[in-house]
Amino acid sequence: MRNNEQAYVLVVGSFMMDLVVRTPRMPETGETIIGTSFQRFPGGKGANQAAAAAKLGAQVRMAGKVGADPFGDQMLSALESHGVDVQHVLRDAAEATGIGSITLDAHGYNRIVVVPGANLKYTVDDLKQIEGEIKAADILLLQLEIPLETVAAAVNLAAEHNVPVILNPAPAQPLSPEILRGVSYLTPNEKEAGLLSGVHITGLDTARQAAARLLEMGVGHVVITLGEQGAVYAGQAVMGHVPAFSVEVVDTVAAGDAFNAGLAVALTQGNPLPEAVRFASAVGALAVTKHGAIPSLPTLAEVQELLGAEGSLVL
Repeated sequence: MRNNEQAYVLVVGSFMMDLVVRTPRMPETGETIIGTSFQRFPGGKGANQAAAAAKLGAQVRMAGKVGADPFGDQMLSALESHGVDVQHVLRDAAEATGIGSITLDAHGYNRIVVVPGANLKYTVDDLKQIEGEIKAADILLLQLEIPLETVAAAVNLAAEHNVPVILNPAPAQPLSPEILRGVSYLTPNEKEAGLLSGVHITGLDTARQAAARLLEMGVGHVVITLGEQGAVYAGQAVMGHVPAFSVEVVDTVAAGDAFNAGLAVALTQGNPLPEAVRFASAVGALAVTKHGAIPSLPTLAEVQELLGAEGSLVL
């Protein structure tokens, strides 16, 4: 962790071209309705988090796999335009770049179908080629849109080199005790936290119970995002709640990814967990005020303006 220096955040994860349809409301089963617009945005949890961290001022490298197709070209070009180093992104001639089919209603809420494509071809052998980058990173940021065995190998390599790991356990799926014990910061939403902890989350109290249970399972720190209820955080010596920022919701795509990037950047600068979660919450809040995934991600100046002088961090 470095104070007042550019943090090196390594993101290993997914790339998705988001195909976004906007509609006044979600269709019922078997129903066809008329949408209002269609747009295409570079996205994917890994790519979103990488771009978000770069826009917040971190040095960011990303590793993963895209197809040898136009969507892959556009993904890499978009990341490079935001300052993300993509030299370790591999191209797969046999698989297409992943896509996300997203329906957004008039309130900004979404339903998403993902076709992972080349993301699921990023293997443990591919990962081993970047062990030196993992060793050099200030923090490793992971998600679950690449093979689980590759995620597990990344967690293990980071542990070998004493590099802290943030794991955003999305999409929701069970995780082994070995993976959980290697995670420094686990950042589930309420559904993911419920699946992993076995605690049905209905509010702040049950979120705290779920966080405590995840700590008992070996996770270093837990941050559970609760949408309009903010975020609950916990470690062995700390537990608390950060309220959500009040903003106008336009599009919730990438809000969680923005949160994770903000958490990574704040932690690499040595900020205590409560302050880091508040910073991450501000980043996530700003992301919902604009359309798209990567296009919605805020700059550091925008986040600092939302936080105000009272909420300034060491960045």
